[in-house]
Amino acid sequence: MSLRFGKCVMAPVFGVLLGATPLWAQFQAPPAPWRGAGAVPCVGSDGGVYQCPPAPRVVAIRAGRLFDSQSGQMLTKQVVLLSGERITDVGPEAQLKIPAGSQVIDLSAATVLPGLIDAHSHMFNTRRPKVTTESSMLIAVQNLQADLRAGFTAARDMSSHGNGYADVEIRDAINQGRLDGPRYQVSTLGIVWGREAPDPAVPQNPLASTVVRSVEEARAAVREQIARGTDWIKLFPTGGYSFTPTGQAQYAVTYPLPVLQALIEETHRLGKKAACHVLGGEGLQNAIIAGCDTIEHGFGLSQEQINMMAAKGLYYDPTFVRYLEPYMDDNDAKNTGGKYRMIPIFEKAVSMAAATKGIKIMMGSGVDGATYPHGTQALDFEALVKRAGLTPARAIQGGTSVNAEVLGWQDRIGSIAKGKYADLVAVSGDPLADITELQRIAFVMKGGKVVRDDLSRSGRAR
Repeated sequence: MSLRFGKCVMAPVFGVLLGATPLWAQFQAPPAPWRGAGAVPCVGSDGGVYQCPPAPRVVAIRAGRLFDSQSGQMLTKQVVLLSGERITDVGPEAQLKIPAGSQVIDLSAATVLPGLIDAHSHMFNTRRPKVTTESSMLIAVQNLQADLRAGFTAARDMSSHGNGYADVEIRDAINQGRLDGPRYQVSTLGIVWGREAPDPAVPQNPLASTVVRSVEEARAAVREQIARGTDWIKLFPTGGYSFTPTGQAQYAVTYPLPVLQALIEETHRLGKKAACHVLGGEGLQNAIIAGCDTIEHGFGLSQEQINMMAAKGLYYDPTFVRYLEPYMDDNDAKNTGGKYRMIPIFEKAVSMAAATKGIKIMMGSGVDGATYPHGTQALDFEALVKRAGLTPARAIQGGTSVNAEVLGWQDRIGSIAKGKYADLVAVSGDPLADITELQRIAFVMKGGKVVRDDLSRSGRAR
């Protein structure tokens, strides 16, 4: 949820007192006339001043085509009205009058869609030795701004990759208006299983995933991360995979089932959700039994497991492109002498899910600054259509209305509707005819603010 921070300064006065807190910083609305440079500014949460945002204005967007993510239909000749950061009305141009004096953004030759949502991103690159905190933060900002310009106006960040709780800081800075970026829900450190007893000579890295070794430690780790501001608890019920000599895929199990159940129970008790990184086998089965809210990856999903997920109302996030990349075959060739491959197993699992009634498939990329560059996540829409068999409409719904449900933000984002945030994107063609259009986003608006515009003809209604 985008929040304005601070208050407009009606009357700050700058007392210059060496070694003391300036008088203006002690008040939310200092009581003297503004004596500084320029127009009356606003005061931030740190006491510093900044230029106040402009007053909300009425904007009308003419949409030649508009994708209704609730019905999966493409509407034509629509008008979207907004004031400030919210949509105030939507309807056919023949029925919805544009108020006089409105700013008009003409996208009548384009397709307008709800802002896209990436349900599995990593704003931080994996923290490497000698990379400073400052450098890591700057790289994260570069990554998330690339995502925003590519049309992803919201995202779920699935662990900070060794950067501690810094994703909370970035989420909050975006919400406070300090920097432009997607609306985020974050999962901070993640929680992993420790098979071995801790080594007193090797202290745990406080910026890396929390290691637990019992039910009690599991519950405590959940409480700690939620107290520190996480929105999701990221869990890892499986480790890596390998192949038997006869070609059967096998998957390492991490947490014992009682520990996984405790992790998810504690998460739900505190009003949060859990996302489970699972590949297959017993660990995947345990994640479904324990009721993990989203199943991430799921290389070895069986039809029975897909049916169980549908019955329990769990969501499936394949992160498809991330595990169709050539490095997967390279690793399998190295480990099996070229005999066995995981990619066909994964494709079959996602295709089975796509063909199963009742299962809700999300769009999450797994974009991580390693094998998947930020700003290119729309490749996942194409893969879901061309390699998994989803219709273009259903793939787009996965990255809009379905993901909004997962985040619990269906009343705010995910569709173009009255009262929701004015998070909109546009492309020149029709993505229902050519899903690759989403790789060519040319207009982005978040909360009524135009982030990118390579398409429109703007003017003012008379």
